[in-house]
Amino acid sequence: MNISQLETLIMISKTMSFRKAGELLNLTQPAVSAQIKSLEDEFKTILIDRNQPVTLTDRGVVFLEHAERILEVVEELRQRLYDLNETPQGHIALGTTTSIAIQILPRVLSYFQDQFPLIKTSIQSMASSMIYQQVENGLIDVGIGYLIERNPNLSTSVLYYDSFELVVSPTHPLASQPHATIEALREIPLILLSPDTVGRKFVDDVFKKHQIVPHVVIELSSSEEVKRMVEINLGAAIISRLSVTSELRTGTLKMIHIPELEVSHPVGVIYKSGRYLNSAMQQFLSDLKGMPETNFTNSE
Repeated sequence: MNISQLETLIMISKTMSFRKAGELLNLTQPAVSAQIKSLEDEFKTILIDRNQPVTLTDRGVVFLEHAERILEVVEELRQRLYDLNETPQGHIALGTTTSIAIQILPRVLSYFQDQFPLIKTSIQSMASSMIYQQVENGLIDVGIGYLIERNPNLSTSVLYYDSFELVVSPTHPLASQPHATIEALREIPLILLSPDTVGRKFVDDVFKKHQIVPHVVIELSSSEEVKRMVEINLGAAIISRLSVTSELRTGTLKMIHIPELEVSHPVGVIYKSGRYLNSAMQQFLSDLKGMPETNFTNSE
């Protein structure tokens, strides 16, 4: 048994095809078949039902679980060997929300890449609730998002605090009022984030508490989309205060203070508890946690 054979079995389980697995692994179909046949001969069992579509047998499913664990151990071994080099290096898969990716990460990653050019970072944009799932499942290494739940399998650390605020266009009827009551939200058209976002769940809780049925005219998945709609006065919105810093400074949006909305929400770093942290991850987390809150909340 060798690593290549295990990788081939895993790829077949994903593609349900010898041909597609071979294409993705840069192997000929006969080579794929030979690797699987060798495994089956060695373990004296049938791992794959070759009828179309190709599927794993019951024994193949059990074998797959162990194969994945073996490859995880091999990957950890590679990372530990890389760490013998004194210079932090490696790859970090980072997941965060669109607004955080646009507003905060550029200056954080710019500093980090200048200091550690051998560490490469890829960024995936997603809702905060999805970040938890992706980190726990090992699909991303670290997340930055709203700390919305406690999970014994995950470690978190607060980086800064944000709040959700009502924003309107300068031509909106409320624009001349720096403050408003919660009752103002009963009648005005609202542009809200989609229901799976932290901001929307918070707003829905506020509406429920005060028995408000909102007049929702548009739902969008990101704060950036919401801001553009509010700027052309299609409605008011309740979104992250930090995400509108630039628009408030330039005057394209106005913020209306409503006491019931001004609740602090922690934003932080999320990573899997107990996993081995390679030098890249150790350095990234150390730098991130060591940054003062003003590095995230300042507009410049």
